[in-house]
Amino acid sequence: MSDKKIIAVFGATGAQGGGLARAIAADSSGGFVARAITRHPHSDKAEALAAEGIQVVAGDIDDASTLGAALEGAYGAFCVTNFWEHFSAEREGVQATNMARATKAAGVQHVIWSTLEDTRKWIPLDDTRMPTLHGHFKCPHFDSKGAVDAVFANEGAPTTYMMVAFYWDNLIHFGMGPRANEQGELVMALPLGGAKLPGIGAEDIGRCAYGIFKEGPSTIGQRIGIAGESLSGEDMAAKLGKAIGRPVHFFDVPFDTYRGLGFPGAEDLGNMFQFQQILGEEFQRYRDAARSRQLYSGLLDFDAWLAKHAATIPIG
Repeated sequence: MSDKKIIAVFGATGAQGGGLARAIAADSSGGFVARAITRHPHSDKAEALAAEGIQVVAGDIDDASTLGAALEGAYGAFCVTNFWEHFSAEREGVQATNMARATKAAGVQHVIWSTLEDTRKWIPLDDTRMPTLHGHFKCPHFDSKGAVDAVFANEGAPTTYMMVAFYWDNLIHFGMGPRANEQGELVMALPLGGAKLPGIGAEDIGRCAYGIFKEGPSTIGQRIGIAGESLSGEDMAAKLGKAIGRPVHFFDVPFDTYRGLGFPGAEDLGNMFQFQQILGEEFQRYRDAARSRQLYSGLLDFDAWLAKHAATIPIG
């Protein structure tokens, strides 16, 4: 194992990083070994990774002084942030900057930065199609990541920029699954504005990231968007209904209505969905299922994901 290249994985107890760490560990004949970096190395999730033979080390992306030791000797690093943990675009920017600079200082040879578009490049703050949030953002959890791309380019180790799609797992964990209306019919409601929605199973994100590391330095400088499939809301509802054995209808929620629902992040998500609709085919091109399948041949489309997970989707 000493001749294997170390991939340091930030966010290893989360969806993206955890998927990558497990993908590396499952490939016993591969040329890489995972090192999970987490603030809480003795948490249940961290200990579950250790039980799979994955090295777990302490590192806090809020504290740059902890990152050098965590990255020592690493060939590669997977960098990811979690806006939804704290809802602060400013803090997310600091965390990403800390990782970028630490990878450069540690001499890492290949970084993947899990980023998103800075929507302000397409929708300026004075564009009234979407409300400006917190005075500085159109879509905070997109903008905060996209704004740091330049830091990775100028101050970080050689970087590939990976952009993810809508997690189908949101149907399980974040209340986006179907709910019964007053007539008892199941309705899946999302604000798509008639656009298709690129989606992916969360576990496949890490597997695609592993594919990028295996492709190697040829991907440095590239922007690679990943998705399992792009579907209309009506098609998603029809496939979901078939999987659970009950008809599911789709309701395309108006963007302003969704922004006004009042749950934490509703305005941000409403703007996110509207940004996708405004970009249309351009947004679709940035999340390419065919390219994703080159990275991971076992990539699930929505039907295959539902075959594994439909039974765990809460039906409201």
